[in-house]
Amino acid sequence: MTRPLIGITTYVESARYSVHDCVAAVLPWAYVDQVSRAGGRPVLIPPMPDGGVEVLDGLDGLIVAGGADVEPARYGETPHPTVYTSPQRDAGELPLVRIALKTGLPLLGVCRGMQVMAVASGGRLHQHLPEVVGHGGHSTVGPVKVYAEHDVHFATGSRCREIYGAEALVNSYHHQGVKDPGRMLPTAWCTTDNLIEAIEHPDHPFAVGVQWHPEDMAANGLFQALVGAAAQLRGARGSKTEFFATV
Repeated sequence: MTRPLIGITTYVESARYSVHDCVAAVLPWAYVDQVSRAGGRPVLIPPMPDGGVEVLDGLDGLIVAGGADVEPARYGETPHPTVYTSPQRDAGELPLVRIALKTGLPLLGVCRGMQVMAVASGGRLHQHLPEVVGHGGHSTVGPVKVYAEHDVHFATGSRCREIYGAEALVNSYHHQGVKDPGRMLPTAWCTTDNLIEAIEHPDHPFAVGVQWHPEDMAANGLFQALVGAAAQLRGARGSKTEFFATV
């Protein structure tokens, strides 16, 4: 059976590798590895100015990766001085998420990806959490990314609770958070300050956003759940790539 195709959005960053020093579409390899281990076939999606939404026609699932802050203008606010945005990613990812939510395409949002899901659903963000929760425990300070950790608890009946149980210890690296999830439902909260840590769409086969970084955790359950939902969709509509798998 052909593996379901899982699109993963990419960062757009200045990068140095081999003989190159340029702007590049890049992605931490952990996303690719997690999708592969869960049984999916990763497909990287760079942001397109017009959204490039036709790419979804060939996919069975979508992951919106972490990264820069969503532009506050997207939810009707002026930017806080700490905000660091990627207009290219906003332009490319918001249309993808809106269509995935509308059509039932299995969807996972990671950190920034969860925030994109909330904004695409009419929600708003906390622009700088230390000023909201009174501490900096959701992130660390330094030139290299090092995760903080904290416990979260999950709503009864949620997808996340099915995967993680009632509570779990998660990694954390973010200075923003979801203030208003719009049409999404909050399904996990930080135990220390009650910040929303996961959101889900109640009328969607699989649409989950998490504030932590499951790609860098040993447990693979969230990616297995996404790939499982994608496989069901693929089976229901037939493989669009079956021909190419046999030639």
